[in-house]
Amino acid sequence: MNVLDDLDWDTGLLPDDQPVRPPLPDYLANPNPQPGAYYGTLDYAPRSRAWVIKAEPGVMQLCRRLFPGGEGRAKKTVRVPAGRRAAGDINWLMLRYPLEILCPQRWRDSLEAARRLAVQQQLQRVEPLTISTDKAEFFGELLGFQAEGAGFLMRMERALLADEMGLGKTVQALAYLSQYGKWPALCVVPPHLCLNWEKEIRRFLRADTHIIKGLTPYALPEASVYIIHYLLLRGWRKVLRQCGFPVIVFDEAQELRHRGTEKYAAAASLADNAEAVIGLSGTPIYNRGGEIYNVLNVLDYHALGDAETFARAWLDPWKKTVLEPELLGQYLKQEGLMLRRTKEQVMRELPPKRRLVQEIGADSAVYAALLEAIRPKLAQLLHAEGGEKALLLEQVSAAERQATGVAKAPHVCAFVAALLQAGERVLLFAHHHRVMDAYHNGLRAYAPVFITGRETAARKEKSVAAFMEGKTRLCVLSLRAVTGLNLQEATCVVFGELDWSPAVHTQAEDRAHRIGSTQDSLLCYYLVSSEGSDRDMQELLGLKVSQFVQLMGDRVPSAEEVRAAQEAATKRVAELIDTVRGL
Repeated sequence: MNVLDDLDWDTGLLPDDQPVRPPLPDYLANPNPQPGAYYGTLDYAPRSRAWVIKAEPGVMQLCRRLFPGGEGRAKKTVRVPAGRRAAGDINWLMLRYPLEILCPQRWRDSLEAARRLAVQQQLQRVEPLTISTDKAEFFGELLGFQAEGAGFLMRMERALLADEMGLGKTVQALAYLSQYGKWPALCVVPPHLCLNWEKEIRRFLRADTHIIKGLTPYALPEASVYIIHYLLLRGWRKVLRQCGFPVIVFDEAQELRHRGTEKYAAAASLADNAEAVIGLSGTPIYNRGGEIYNVLNVLDYHALGDAETFARAWLDPWKKTVLEPELLGQYLKQEGLMLRRTKEQVMRELPPKRRLVQEIGADSAVYAALLEAIRPKLAQLLHAEGGEKALLLEQVSAAERQATGVAKAPHVCAFVAALLQAGERVLLFAHHHRVMDAYHNGLRAYAPVFITGRETAARKEKSVAAFMEGKTRLCVLSLRAVTGLNLQEATCVVFGELDWSPAVHTQAEDRAHRIGSTQDSLLCYYLVSSEGSDRDMQELLGLKVSQFVQLMGDRVPSAEEVRAAQEAATKRVAELIDTVRGL
């Protein structure tokens, strides 16, 4: 429950037992007009979601200066798009020029929302809220800045958490959901992150989840958290709106940067019907003005006024870019619309190397087709012995690992593209040439360089130089061809494929985590899929133990660990034989 639920509507104060009691700003005081001293009227137009002001000519001139995007056709009419901030501006106007309110209950509700917002903003500036999850249904520990981020979401209710990638926006959002305590919640995420959200929710919350699938609505099972990806919103718009979700989370909220799409219209409709709406994005896009306006307009309708007013105030009329991006960023933070922390700002709270496991999707049909191709070798394994059996085991294991890598390659590309769009410099590791070829096709737009073992020495040196000199921000490497490379300009390491040996990953990480690195904290992503060999490899590597991989020390593996890797690979092949028998 939000402490602001106890806010007194008339005074704007919290009860006496609350430690902080900020005063109500003067511009939100109740107008007290003398009888018959009205300058006009204030009404509400539900269809256009706007306040309608009709007043004397002098007042209307002032209104048109205050609300440049809200001019009506009639000389004596101005329509002001409704919103919490607009209600405060209109109230300020009525302190000087009282208007007769024709819809008193509607106005009372709107002014209450404006007052709540003003108090929230004051509290956030004076005393940022740091939530405690001790008594919540939350199974995790937050770093200091993460607890403050969850508190920001709790206090502001409709806002964008825009921390840099790798700072834990998902876990902050889940901590917020546990504190908000109103269910069910709806999480709208990109397609390749549905499984990861399900995994993280089950790990951090005592909450049942359901991933919505397909464009055709069906009877939804009971759950505390529903997960849907953006491409399905158009098919589920009416059904989800009827569900009346009290809280909605939009992950990678930059997906909402384009108006005029069915996806955008559906998201806006759902957000309008919710009590609290938060967005998560590591790529705040306020340089391109119309895009950040569109995103925030879904999260908090007309928080930045209407599109025309925003354009006049912030955009270059010709290029449609923001004239002063830093100033706009400061304004968004001051208004409580956005919170953004960079790695540099919170570096003291971060470990030198962070390993995160990210579950992504895979193409089941592609995996099954590739698995079918190794059926003959599996049949031979049933009768093979000695050296022949050992060779077949190795071939089958390698073939299934390749099938796993190819099946999840499109999802790996989508994940890496998001990192690159956020300005990261990425080392992407894989094992099979076919998988790396898929990365080449999927990430062609980012001009990647490759070090795969197939290049000449000169070509390899040229690729290293291109990455280190900033000519490209993506270098794709073979897990087994990294010895001796220095690529310390990388900010992220991504494993699109896994190896049975922990030492292989450690050595790959150390291509970036080296003396001379400009990065004080390196982020290493392990992208795993529920399809194929990843589950067994994940178990062996200790990736299920925690978000930070505990069993992968920076050391040479022992003989027992090497044996364990070999046994795990053999066990996986035995499972494959049973799988193929059932095809």
